[in-house]
Amino acid sequence: MLERRKTRQISIGNERTGIVRVGGDAPVSVQTMTAGYTYDVDACVAEINRLAEGGADVVRVAVPQRKDTEALKDILDQTSVPIVADVHFHYKRALEAIEAGVHKIRLNPGNISDREQVNSVIDACRERGLPIRVGVNEGSIIERKDKALRLEELGKFFADRRQGHLIALMIAKLEEYMEIFEAQDFHDVCISAKSMDPRLVLDVYTEISKRFDYPLHLGVTHAGPKETGTIRSVVALGTLLASGIGDTIRISYANDPIYEVEDGLEMLYCLGLRERKGVELIACPTCGRIQVDLFELVQAVRKKLSDEIELPLKVAVMGCIVNGPGEAEGADVAVFAGDRRGIIYVQGERVANVPEDEILDSLLDECRRFEARVKAGEAHLGEKAVEILPPDPIGELGSGVDKIAAGQVEQLTIDES
Repeated sequence: MLERRKTRQISIGNERTGIVRVGGDAPVSVQTMTAGYTYDVDACVAEINRLAEGGADVVRVAVPQRKDTEALKDILDQTSVPIVADVHFHYKRALEAIEAGVHKIRLNPGNISDREQVNSVIDACRERGLPIRVGVNEGSIIERKDKALRLEELGKFFADRRQGHLIALMIAKLEEYMEIFEAQDFHDVCISAKSMDPRLVLDVYTEISKRFDYPLHLGVTHAGPKETGTIRSVVALGTLLASGIGDTIRISYANDPIYEVEDGLEMLYCLGLRERKGVELIACPTCGRIQVDLFELVQAVRKKLSDEIELPLKVAVMGCIVNGPGEAEGADVAVFAGDRRGIIYVQGERVANVPEDEILDSLLDECRRFEARVKAGEAHLGEKAVEILPPDPIGELGSGVDKIAAGQVEQLTIDES
């Protein structure tokens, strides 16, 4: 992990919603966008509140029509998370959203380029103390008329890059648009430059980070369904974040946006860029050593723990005695299985040996008890009590040595001469 790039800082929200700071020394924040129509107030409010409960720091809503901005005041009165109005085609939608009390505006340089129109949005945001995100998307700049000289210069600079012309075009458009903000001495700005190609995202954000000190909003646009979009997004965003680039993120799926929030948070947890909330669950991959129905067990454990446990316990669910002892020692609560049974440990100390059909309930009971002890100050997360040795293969878990003794398999030795 490289040290995070130093950027300006902007603030989103108010006392009612809480202030989310982006850039500077603030934690990387997670954003998402509603999937329904903004003018459908009840449905929009329900979706925003569900996303906020799921961990979204900021939620964006589309306002393509006047009826969308007219709905904003009712929506803002019933939600408690900062709301961004996504404006693409008409600057008046931005002015209406600002008047309604929205907390941030997103503008697309590819679709709103008239300088006076942009100036009117800047003036309105300055008066209300609102930030603006300037979001460039690959798909919305292809037909733009950029400054020919600067584009030619950048094109030559990136001539040896894959899709160098697109990198040049996106940077040129950002530079041109940001001149308007600089001329107005308006600096409450966050910028983004998204593409559907993770490699282009990596290249363009790397170059933008060298040219601007504004906070960066990371994303891969049109990432696809969750099954493939997860990889597409995490490859680009995780690489950039590990390189110290990025201040706020949105993972984009053609799916329920709650998954965008969950996966975005998990990526930040894994990179140590956010303090984990809730359980960290680790489990065995597929292999032929598993001796219980591990996959069903893991999903059941995940569901129960997410519903019941608040603290960031590290819980391991392991299917055999090969990796089980090491993970049991490294976790706050762990189970490893063998011969249709599960041995449960709490911070390295063995507490139970139960048949397979009792593993789930016993593990959950131990998690609840351990969390209660932590909350009472009687235990601490991450403390390991003892060193665990694997159980005797011919003992309670049974495998290996007994078969050798019975002549069922040949014992192998290693010649160390």
